[in-house]
Amino acid sequence: MAESKPESKIDRLRRERPWLDHLVRAAQRFSERYGTHYAAAVTYFSVLSLVPMLMIAFAVAGIVLSNQPGLLRELQSSITEAVPGALGDTINDIVGEAIESKGTVGVFGLLGAAYSGLGWMSNLRDALTAQWGHAKEDLPLLKTALKDFVALLSLALALVVSFGLTAAGTGFAELVLEKVGLTGVGWAEAGLKAGSIVLSLLANWLVFVWVLAKLPRRPVGWRSAVKGALAASFGFELLKQAGTIYLTIVTSSPAGAAFGPVIGVLVFANLVAQYLLFITAWTATARENLLRDPPKPPPPAVIRPVVEVRSKPNARTAAGLVGVGFVLGALLLRRRK
Repeated sequence: MAESKPESKIDRLRRERPWLDHLVRAAQRFSERYGTHYAAAVTYFSVLSLVPMLMIAFAVAGIVLSNQPGLLRELQSSITEAVPGALGDTINDIVGEAIESKGTVGVFGLLGAAYSGLGWMSNLRDALTAQWGHAKEDLPLLKTALKDFVALLSLALALVVSFGLTAAGTGFAELVLEKVGLTGVGWAEAGLKAGSIVLSLLANWLVFVWVLAKLPRRPVGWRSAVKGALAASFGFELLKQAGTIYLTIVTSSPAGAAFGPVIGVLVFANLVAQYLLFITAWTATARENLLRDPPKPPPPAVIRPVVEVRSKPNARTAAGLVGVGFVLGALLLRRRK
């Protein structure tokens, strides 16, 4: 009888600690479903979308400044004071050109935002679908692009509502502190900071619930997305706080102020994408989801019997065989006599 293989330490820990087994299953799903590659694609389109968004911002600023000549003069004088010399004049020339070509900049910005936004949403939906264990399907191009565009608008609306609730709650709390005369008081300011973090967590949770439940190309239950969204909201808030500290550090030097934000945005986008996909894998590998989505049965067996058709002997061959039979029979009878 063959001896059973001894249980490894990792296997024993996984058996004794279900949460560790769940993390290992999630890591295996994340690796098997190319989570890092999908995160890189999402990061690429995230950074690519910054350029058209800046173009749209310049166009909007150009429209506002063209109708407010006093504000434009104030901006130009501020630039001259902050950056004296030829560099300040160059920046003022760029501002003037942006105002003059605000229509062209806005149109190209909208086109670029539509392209990068659709690419971002398509890769994100494919990545989430893959982490749920569903194979990529060949879908109609126009219909898929339309659904991705609607999903992009829905996500943008959800983000606006989320950040709007956070900003409104924080502003209301500051107004209350001002009315009761607690502005500048240490414990009151700390409570306001804690309250703003709680509101941000709630806003993040609402957004991530929608992302995990509605963005995969196959429907996912809301119940499965609730726990994953809670973990995603805490991780996202930690990443935001770390990003704030990073920007505070790197902007203290001229070189850091020039290149630090760009590198920070790139790293932040990739970390958020990888974390979101890992949380999706963690949600998809929960035991209730594994039991709900059993492996597909093998295809039915097809039985094909082999039928051999043999040709019958012709009349001459049959007569010859009969004659041979008579001769053999006669010889046997003669020997017996």
